[in-house]
Amino acid sequence: MGLKTIADGREERRRLHHEADVVVVGAGVFGCAMAFSMARQGRSVLLLEKSLAEPNRIVGELLQPGGVSALQKLGLGDCLEGIDSVVVKGYDVIYYGKEVIIPYPADAGETLGKGKEFENEKSGRPEGRSFHHGRFITQLRKACSSQPNITIVETEVTNVITSTYRPQVLGVKSRTTNPSTEEKEEDYYFGQLTIIADGYASKFRKQYIKRTPVVKSKFYAFELIDCPLPAANYGTVVLGDAAPILLYQIGTHETRCLIDIPENTPTASIAAGGVRAHIRNVVLPSLPFQVQPCFERALEDGKMRSMPNSWLPPSVQQESGMVILGDAMNMRHPLTGGGMTVAFNDVVLLSALISPAKIPSLSDTSAVQKAMREFHWQRKRLSSTINILAQALYSLFAADDRQLKALQKGCFRYFQQGGNCVDVPVGLLGGIIRQPLALFYHFYAVALLSVWLVMVDIMGGLTGAWKLPWAAIEGAAVFYKACVVIFPFIFSEIKR
Repeated sequence: MGLKTIADGREERRRLHHEADVVVVGAGVFGCAMAFSMARQGRSVLLLEKSLAEPNRIVGELLQPGGVSALQKLGLGDCLEGIDSVVVKGYDVIYYGKEVIIPYPADAGETLGKGKEFENEKSGRPEGRSFHHGRFITQLRKACSSQPNITIVETEVTNVITSTYRPQVLGVKSRTTNPSTEEKEEDYYFGQLTIIADGYASKFRKQYIKRTPVVKSKFYAFELIDCPLPAANYGTVVLGDAAPILLYQIGTHETRCLIDIPENTPTASIAAGGVRAHIRNVVLPSLPFQVQPCFERALEDGKMRSMPNSWLPPSVQQESGMVILGDAMNMRHPLTGGGMTVAFNDVVLLSALISPAKIPSLSDTSAVQKAMREFHWQRKRLSSTINILAQALYSLFAADDRQLKALQKGCFRYFQQGGNCVDVPVGLLGGIIRQPLALFYHFYAVALLSVWLVMVDIMGGLTGAWKLPWAAIEGAAVFYKACVVIFPFIFSEIKR
């Protein structure tokens, strides 16, 4: 039997009988990449999505260099082209008007030494990309539709189908619009393995994952038109009296502004005039002067959207016949833009662990479960680094007490030192350097510098030596706060 005949037969089984090797729920970042990768390995894939219209989201717009590298490994690098994407060279951090530019390090890949995982197809410094999220997703879906081993179906998945004989997921139940009647009808899709990747608002998470997302703030978003940024091709982070503000270009003319507002912010309360009053009275004055006119126009235009900032530590997936992945399984604060980088690298790793060479048939449940245990621990070199860094940095950048403010100041002064004080931290943030111990080292270097700055501020010099006990107490409080910040996130990554 020829290869074309086999392919045609498998396509017919997907189209008519709704059967495949893999059923992927969710044609977003993770779902599309996973479907594409498995199809290229020769698996038959059903990719199900509630709506195939171009999505319109305010996050998932910045891909770090480590994510660009993973996308290229998957054969999806072309999806960044033709969507007016913008090259990102690093970060511009502005702290109470003072500025430090932090480019991605030129030799970050080399610091990994033998067996490095980061690869940059272009010579020179690594580059990230920013873009309109919907345009990027459309490109990923087009790539999937070009694969003969993938059938994409617009259908709303409502539940999983389990075996009546043993605890095994066989596929999913859904509701599909009948084109003749325009009515939604029950449908069923079956696969040896079902991959749930239905995003941050997953309807299946509560049923299969014990952990629940923690939300302590929201991003309020504006789209600025023809806005001059302080440093072109650099993501701008503004730190001041308010929680962090992010600015980055997503197109030739469009710039995204994300404003973090923690829960129970007094200046954003209804009594104080609400979120818009907070943005006008607190956020607007803290922005770089060249940004303020564009921001004011966007504020007057009234087109403001919001999205919760969630934290969800990862879990080991041990269900028979099903795994939950992507944002449905693991989320971190989007401050560092690491979500898609984690997702694409997860796809690279998982595709290798469950490839046909290692697991010929995905109906081999024990082999798949073993691979998922390996996946859970192997992914941590990158995912734990980005998860912990995102949560720890947010704690510092959204400082709301004296000790956190001291750590925030120490972090900025650390960046001002240059060299490894910026190269390694931004390499970790960009998914370029995958060494959790390097994160631990630099976090505590910041903590010790913060302690020193606090003690110097209190003592003021040798004449203030009599204040040493007070300075030591304040310094110890800052160091203790640093431990309180980072250790819960470290422990959350160690738990199964």
